[in-house]
Formats: sequence, structure tokens, C-alpha cells
Amino acid sequence: MTVDNQSAQVSGSLVNGSLINGSSFAGNGEEWKVINPADSSVVATLKLATPADVSYAVDSARLAFAGWSRTVPAERSALLHALATRLEERAEEYVKVESAQTGKPYRLCREFDIPGSIDNVRYFAGLCRNLEGKASTEWVANLNSSVRREPLGVVGSIAPWNYPFQMAMWKILPAVAAGNTIVLKPAELTPLTALMLAQDCTEVGFPDGVVNVVTGSGPVAGEALVSHPDVAMVSFTGSTKVGRRVMELATMGIKRVHLELGGKAPFVVFADADLQAAAHGAVAGTLINSGQDCTAATRAYVHESLFDAFVTMVSELFEEISVGDPRLESTDIGPLVSMAQRDRVHGFVERARSLGAVVHVGGELIGDPSGAFYPPTLVTGAGQDSEIVQEEIFGPVLVVLPFGSVEEGLALANDTPYGLAASAWTRSVLISERAQREINAGTVWINDHIPIMSEMPHGGFAGSGFGKDMSTYSLEEYTRLKHVAVDITGDIKKEWHRTIFRDRHAAP
Repeated sequence: MTVDNQSAQVSGSLVNGSLINGSSFAGNGEEWKVINPADSSVVATLKLATPADVSYAVDSARLAFAGWSRTVPAERSALLHALATRLEERAEEYVKVESAQTGKPYRLCREFDIPGSIDNVRYFAGLCRNLEGKASTEWVANLNSSVRREPLGVVGSIAPWNYPFQMAMWKILPAVAAGNTIVLKPAELTPLTALMLAQDCTEVGFPDGVVNVVTGSGPVAGEALVSHPDVAMVSFTGSTKVGRRVMELATMGIKRVHLELGGKAPFVVFADADLQAAAHGAVAGTLINSGQDCTAATRAYVHESLFDAFVTMVSELFEEISVGDPRLESTDIGPLVSMAQRDRVHGFVERARSLGAVVHVGGELIGDPSGAFYPPTLVTGAGQDSEIVQEEIFGPVLVVLPFGSVEEGLALANDTPYGLAASAWTRSVLISERAQREINAGTVWINDHIPIMSEMPHGGFAGSGFGKDMSTYSLEEYTRLKHVAVDITGDIKKEWHRTIFRDRHAAP
């Protein structure tokens, strides 16, 4: 494994931390520095939003909703297509800023985060012109029924730090495509591309107040947003612990809630699997975004007949991974998002080691002490009930455990509180069908792990939350259904009136 940490060039400039009602806004809270985790340099300095700033943003979104909710889908579609074009023109700028604030390799931003998000814009530009509902017809005599799908109002969204640009898209796109307005609170660690995105929405013609961004802390700005009486829906992506708090606050206001929470994705390798494919899939699925991905492969269950060979092969592949300067094309993974996150990940490994687990590769702090780097780490010998197997680590760590029967492998896959994503590796159609049916996760990949696409839903079960991002199903999350029934006879007296009038005034 190689480490090459050249300091990224950053400006450290003072920027406004919010965009409200179409204008850049400083915020009235404490000063905050956005740090490049590759070298601890200051990317930007801003002021955080206060509850009063959040209230200003919600008020702006509420006032904008009256007009935006009445725009025809074609108008919303045209603006989204214009946004996609602008993002394509600025793609390289987004790559550099996203990398600077997160430590992501340019290669990951350029080939995955940015183009995938732009594709998402194009998808929702088309989807907003294709609302679905039941056919209009007479389900009872003389009364025509139809369904209206309507926007909810102001959506309050909170996005995480691991995919700042992509998660801003997942929050903003279905909300505005459905005719809602939005106040987005990005993570204060990584707010810059969300602010750029909001500015670009304004530049391409979105009306003032439709897309608002407020940068603030969770306990201050986040709770103010979730609790605001004029917020009709709350969408949160983050940890299960914080998700519980969000749901508690939202429930007090009878708000619609969408939660995409933590994950602990199982990677189940059955006896008939293609071992090389599984090993390569495990490396890619574990190390995507330095392991800071809620769908990342974090616990591999490998049939006992393949266990030793799998551990050897993955260890060798881990050793080949280049960790270092995010700007270099040769870099495979960059740093974790912060020193605190690096230390948290290392703590999991150290505690597992102290309890007898074996660290085959990695497991040590590496590189320039100013960078939050952590190596690909492979662990065996941990118990199924240990924290390193049960809890979300959010780092480049894979724990490998053996199993015997198909039944045991499937049972172990379901043996955590989470249910976001999973993969099964097998050549057997029968085992594949069982895995699809029996693994309790919102996404189940067969012989692959990680790919997502705009057309398919993403979201979890159990401790991983509920609701879907992307796809036509996400648009349903951001709309309400209204049944409209219209009399088609013009008769004063209806047959059912006899339940009140008996025979005196009922229709003959």
C-alpha cells in the first residue's frame, strides 16, 4: 500500500454559509471552518445559521410555494434540464470543491459522484411530467372519481457529509420536481457544493425561495428546521441515532418523515461463488468513498470452504490500494472526512484486536499526521455479537466471518438491526432466488455490490429507516393523494339520500 499526501491547493476564503430566497446569506451564528481532511488546511470560513435564519428560510420557502406549486410540470422540467446543462459546464469545478471539502479522490468525484448526480437531474426532469394515479372512472354509479397528486408544501431536508453533492440532489430533485419548495441543511463539515448547487438553481431561473440552503449544526439549525411548524415534510439521511431524534421532533408536528439511516451491509459468499469476482467485489464494495458509504460492504460471510482463500485474496488486493493525495489519478482512496472520524474507525479496530480478533492487513494510522488517512483493513476472528460486526464503522474496514449452510449464511446476513443493502455471490439460480427473497434489505445485489441508478429506488428497512430516494417511488414520497369525486348527473336527489330522508325526498 502506498501513501502520497501532497497538500491540495485551497483558498481558505470567507464565504456565505446560506442561500435564502435567491440570495447569498451570511448567517448569524458562530464562525465555522471547512477543513480539507487530506492536509488539515482551511477550505473556507463561514458563519453558521441560527434558528432565526432557519425561520427566515422556511418563511421564504412557504411564500414561494404558492407560485411554484402551480407551475406546470413542463416548466419545472425545463428548469431542471437547464440546471443539468449548467452542472455539466461546471463539472470540473464541482469535482475540485467536492474533493477539497471531503477528501474524495478526483477520480471518484469525476467518474461517480458528479456525473451520477447530473444524470439524476435529467431523470427527474422527465419524471415530473409523468405523474401516475388510478384511471378516472365511475367506481360507483353516477359519480366520477379521479386522483390528484399534489405537492406537500415546504420540505425540510438534512443531508450527510459523505456524499454532499449527491445527497443534496437526492433531497432537492424529487421535492422541487413534485412542486414543493425546500430548505436543505447540508452537513456543516461539507456544505460548499450544496451552496454552489443552490446558486446554480437561482442562476438558471428557479424562482426565489424555491431552493434554500442553510449551513448549521444539527442541534441548532437541524432541530429548528425539523421542528418548524411550516415544514410539511422532513427528509433526513444520517445515523440511526440522529434519525430517532428527527422522527421524535417531526412526530410532534404530525409531519411526513423520510429517513435513510445507517447500514451494515452483508456480503455473503456462497460455496459455488466465483471466488475472484467475489474478492474483487469485496474490495471495491468495501473501499468506495474510503468506506464512508452506508451501503458499503462491511461484513463478509464466506462459506467455510472458500474462507481462507478469500481472506488471502482480499488481503493481497487491499495491499495494492493506493491511499493518498485526492488530486492524483493514481490515488484509489483518500482520507476520511475528519481526524475525529479516523480516530473513531481506528477505535473499532483496536477494540476488536484487544478482544482477540486478527488484523490481516491495515489497522494502523498512516501517512502525514495532518491528514485523516486510514488504510484498507481486513479483520477476522471477531464474534458475530461484537461491535465491529454489529455497529456501523463508516471506514475502510471489512470483517470476514465463516459460515456452513445456506441457511446459516442467510441468517447471519439478517443478524444486525440494519436493513439497507446486501449482496449475495453465487452461481446458483436457486440460492440467488432465496437471497433475494430472504435477505432483509432495501437493495439486494447478486454478484455485485454498490451500483445504483436513477431509475431504481434506494432506501432501507428496520433500523435503516423507511422511504425511497431516486426513481418514481421517491416522487411519491413528496406528494399527497387527493380523491376527487364529481357528480355526472346534475340530479338534485341522489339514490343514497334515502339513508337520511327515507322515501320522502330520495330519488325515485
